[in-house]
Amino acid sequence: MKKPAIAAALLAAVPLSACISFGAKPPPSLLTLQPAAALPAGAVQQSADVKAVAIAPINAPQELATTRVPVHSGPNGTTIAYVKEAQWVEGPASLFGRLLADTIAARTGRIVLSRRQSLTTPSASLGGDLRAFGVDAARMEAVVTFDAAIGREGAQGFERRRFEARVPVQAIENASIGPALNQAANQVAAEVADWLGK
Repeated sequence: MKKPAIAAALLAAVPLSACISFGAKPPPSLLTLQPAAALPAGAVQQSADVKAVAIAPINAPQELATTRVPVHSGPNGTTIAYVKEAQWVEGPASLFGRLLADTIAARTGRIVLSRRQSLTTPSASLGGDLRAFGVDAARMEAVVTFDAAIGREGAQGFERRRFEARVPVQAIENASIGPALNQAANQVAAEVADWLGK
């Protein structure tokens, strides 16, 4: 009697399992950022020989606390939607932070340290807020806005400056917005690196 009951329970579960979905269906491809400037493989930096900079995790508002790509529309861009099937491999703040670190190391020659590493090495500190990382539908532009804050070596306070890059997009879809946001992010990262200096 037990075997038929088990078999019946298994047969009843089969049609149900075809209807259950654990998580959203992934998009056909994912977006990421690639640095326009990066240290070559095998390059060695010594903190005794070059200046250092510690980069804190990048802050981001709730609209960017997702792997989706926001699109601002409506009066003054106050309406937000997300691009269908466009998704980052991880959150944009993490992607931009890594791109920023690669760009600073390549453009300034500085060694980029974590917070823990910087406790034993005098260094500048860099942090900030990623304010925009998406699409302006009214102007058909990819927009990256970053409010950077630098504490320079030996300085008592911080400097703060806003950086923004806008790149035209042909359509609000993966094929257009991925490369445009990558270009805008690289432009902002390069400007931050030049502001930080060697």
